[in-house]
Amino acid sequence: MVTANSDYLKLPGSYLFSTIAKKTNDYVKAHPDAKLIRMGIGDVTQPLPPAVIKALHKAVDEMGHAETFRGYAPDLGYEFLRHAVAENDYRARGCDIGDDEVFISDGAKSDSGNIQEIFEKDNVIAVTDPVYPVYVDSNVMAGRTGTYDAQTTRWSNVVYMPCTEANGFSPDFPKRVPDVVYLCSPNNPTGAAMNKEQLQAWVDYANQNGVVIIFDSAYEAYISEDNIPHSIFECEGARTCAIEIKSFSKNAGFTGLRLGATIIPKELRDHNGTALYSLWARRHGTKYNGAPYIVQRAGEAVYSEEGKAEVKAMVARYMDNARFIKESLSGMGYEVYGGVNSPYIWLKAPNGATSWEFFDTLLEKANVVGTPGSGFGPSGEHFFRLTSFGTKENSRIAMERIAKL
Repeated sequence: MVTANSDYLKLPGSYLFSTIAKKTNDYVKAHPDAKLIRMGIGDVTQPLPPAVIKALHKAVDEMGHAETFRGYAPDLGYEFLRHAVAENDYRARGCDIGDDEVFISDGAKSDSGNIQEIFEKDNVIAVTDPVYPVYVDSNVMAGRTGTYDAQTTRWSNVVYMPCTEANGFSPDFPKRVPDVVYLCSPNNPTGAAMNKEQLQAWVDYANQNGVVIIFDSAYEAYISEDNIPHSIFECEGARTCAIEIKSFSKNAGFTGLRLGATIIPKELRDHNGTALYSLWARRHGTKYNGAPYIVQRAGEAVYSEEGKAEVKAMVARYMDNARFIKESLSGMGYEVYGGVNSPYIWLKAPNGATSWEFFDTLLEKANVVGTPGSGFGPSGEHFFRLTSFGTKENSRIAMERIAKL
C-alpha cells in the first residue's frame, strides 16, 4: 500500500486521450498514406453556427473602439450571459435558478477539474465506472486519495460504482456513503441517460445522507426522450444537494472557443454546513480572470432564436450519425448501446478481445480510431467508444471498413 501523500504520478498510466494520440501519431508516421477516420476524441467537426459567427464579429468590432472596448471580464461572468443561461436552460424548464447562481467559465472540463478544490482533502468521492477520467485524476492530483492498492490500481478515497449491462449502465447507490458523487447524464462514455425517477432517487439519497452531487450535463442537448431530465434541478430538492456543470462545446460547437458554466444554489451546504456558493465564488475570483468578452457574446447568441434553430440543426446532424452508426454496428452483430440520447456509441469488443486489442485492430485493419473502454475504468474493459461527431461521409466509410473486418 502507498500512503495518502503519494505523488499523483502514481496514477495508473497517462491520461487516456494523450495515450490514444501518441499511438495514433506513431501509426501515421509508420504509415504516412493511411487515411484515418477519427472517432475517438469527442471533438465537433461542423462549423460554428452563423449566429455565433455574427456575434463574434460584432464583439470584435466593439473591441476596436475606445468607447466599447472591454478589458478584464467580470470573474463570475457578464450579466447578459448569466441571465441567458439561467432563463433558457433553467427557468424555461421550471428550475428555480437565479442569474447570480450561474458562474461562467472557459469550459466544463476546467470546471470539472477545479470544482474539487472547494471540498475537504479527506473527502471520499464516488464515481461511476466507467468514468470520464478528469473526475478521478483531478481529485487524486489534489491528494484526495487515502491509500493506493497497486493490485487494483485504486485509491481508498475513491468509491467506484460499476455501470454494466446488468444495471443498464446506471449506477447503484454505493455501499460506502461518500461525501461527493459525480454523475454524468447522458453519460460519457456509455451514452446511457438517467430517467427522471432514477435521478430523483439520487437527489433523495444525497439529501438523506449529506452528500453533494456534482452533475455533468455536457450532453443534455442530445436528449431525445421526454422522460430524461436535461438538468438535475428538474428534480425536487436538488437545490440543497447539487452542483451542475454545463458546456457549450458539444451543443454549440465551442470546442475551439471554450465556454462553460457551473450552477451552484446559494443554499447548498457541505456536510459541515459550509456554503459552497461562497467558496466557489472566492475560488473563481481568486484564480480566474473571466472568459473573454467576445466568447461570452458568442455564448449569448446561442440563445437567440436564430442561434437556437442553428444549434438544434447541428445536434440533429450528429444524432443522425449516431443512429446510423448504431444501426450499422447492430446489423453487423455487435452488442451496441448509447446513441439515442447521446453522441456516443458504446459497443462490446468482439470475440472477447480487450478494449486495447480492439483499438489496435480498428487502427491497423480499418484505419478507424476509437476509444478503449478500459481507459474509462475497470468496468469498461471489453467495451469500446465511438463518437458521432464526424461527417456523414466519414461515418459511412468507417462503417464500411469495420464491416470488412
